Amino acid sequence: MREKRPALIVTFPTTAAAMEAERFCLAQGIPGRVIPVPREITAGCGLAWKAPPEAEAQMTEALGAAGLTWSDMRVLLV
Repeated sequence: MREKRPALIVTFPTTAAAMEAERFCLAQGIPGRVIPVPREITAGCGLAWKAPPEAEAQMTEALGAAGLTWSDMRVLLV
C-alpha cells in the first residue's frame, strides 16, 4: 500500500472551472495535476487540483489574480 503524504487539494464548483484552472496552472508553471476528488471532501464536481502543500500561497494568489473560482483549498493526507 502506498504511503499517504500531505498534499494541497483545491476543489471547484464545476468541471468547467476545474478545467480552466488546470489550463491556467499548467501555463503558469504552477505545480500539480488534476485528480478525482478525495473521499474525505464533498465537492460540486468530481475533479480537484493536487499540489505540494507549500504551493498554497502561490495557488491562492494566482487563482485570485486570474479571477478563477474554487470551492475549497486544504491540505490533506492523500
